[in-house]
This record gives sequence, structure tokens and C-alpha cells, in this order.
Amino acid sequence: FSVGYSAVALNHVIDFKEKKQEIVKPVSLSELFPSLPIVQGTSKRIKVLTRLTLVVSDPSHCNLLRSTSANIRLFDIIAVFPKTEKLFHIACTTLDVDLVCINVTEKLPFYFRRPPVNMAIDRGICFELLYVPAIKDSTMRRYTVSNALSLMQICKGKNIVISSAAERPLELRGPYDVANLGLLFGLSESEAKAAVSTNCRATILHGETRKSACGVVYTVKKPRKVDEEETTLPAFKKAKTQA
Repeated sequence: FSVGYSAVALNHVIDFKEKKQEIVKPVSLSELFPSLPIVQGTSKRIKVLTRLTLVVSDPSHCNLLRSTSANIRLFDIIAVFPKTEKLFHIACTTLDVDLVCINVTEKLPFYFRRPPVNMAIDRGICFELLYVPAIKDSTMRRYTVSNALSLMQICKGKNIVISSAAERPLELRGPYDVANLGLLFGLSESEAKAAVSTNCRATILHGETRKSACGVVYTVKKPRKVDEEETTLPAFKKAKTQA
């Protein structure tokens, strides 16, 4: 809590490879923290969010996200980790999620394509890159950089979130260090800063909208209709009328 973050997300992972799982309620924060710590340099307490990550390797696994489970609505952030190109396309175009996780521990079995990536960006979905594997192992660092650069060629640095997936405090890095890592992933300086700040806030807001919004109102300003009299009167009568 002393590295400079004002919010953290506690991740609950469901992986169908391990065993058949159901979505359970997130652990109550009062059970984990008797009192939340103060953010360094401020008087505010840190914000703790709940996150659900679903690792999908078969289209049937997506049905869990399409279900009307009441427990899904209890999580602040919903993420999906697709293992195939087909599932990546489904996640970007149809699933009601906030984050699409990118594999950084091994070579991707498919290439990113522009249509689903652009669709996800239009829907306000962000793509998540993890940095802890890159600092733990040289092989995973190579995969992280390679897969990140492949994604940047398509998304042009838009809607990227860099997170830790840290399991121990020593694996955490400060926001400025993480932004510097973003430069290795192919992000510009402004895009790297957004990946640890504004894009993260946008993801949280997207989750709040997903839980509460039932519809969207879109207003369009109608162009002024030309007066019918002005289109039918001759020029000399227009001048006389205006005089």
C-alpha cells in the first residue's frame, strides 16, 4: 500500500481445467481487512475492488458469463482469459465483460485481428497485460514483450491496462516503474501512463455501468430545416421581405 496506488482489485479466478466451478460470492472485505490502510501521501483509505476472471478454453465456458447469476453482479470487474482465437473473438464482440486478458507466459496460438479488437475498443473493453511474469523469468519476459508488441500493432496502444497479478508484496512495482515497463511493451509515454491510471478508472466505470445500466440514451442535434418560404420566393421578393 506504500507504492502509490489508491485502489487494488482482489482477483477470483475460475479455471475449468482444474475442476468444474461455479461463481461464488466474493469474500467480504471486513474478513480480510479489519480496517483499510491509508493511501501514502493522502488522508484517504485505499479502495479495494473485487474482480472475477474466467479462464475459457471452450465456448461452453462462456455460458457462465451469459447466465443471470446474482453472484456475477457482486463483482466490480469482470475479466475473461480466452485461450483460442475463436474465444478471443467472442470475448471482444459479444461477452459483457470489462477486461480481456492477454496471455504473457507463452507464445500466442493465434494472431490478433483488427475487427474484433476494434469492436472491443468501441464497446469500452480494455486489454490487460501482466508485468509480474516479465520480472520473474527471462523466457516469460520474451513472451510478454512479443505478445504485447503483436497487440500494439493492431490496437495502436488504445485501451491497454497493465496490472500485476502479484501474489506477494515483493512482486509489486510502483506506478512509474510499471509505466516504464509499458515502453518495452510498445506503448508511448502517454499511453503507458494511461495504462496505469485513466484506463484503469475507465475499466472500473465500465464495470459500474455494466452492473447498473439498463439502456443508453443517445441524443443527436437535428440540423435546422430551411424555411420553406425562403426556398420558394424569388431573390427580389426575399430582399423586399427582409427590408
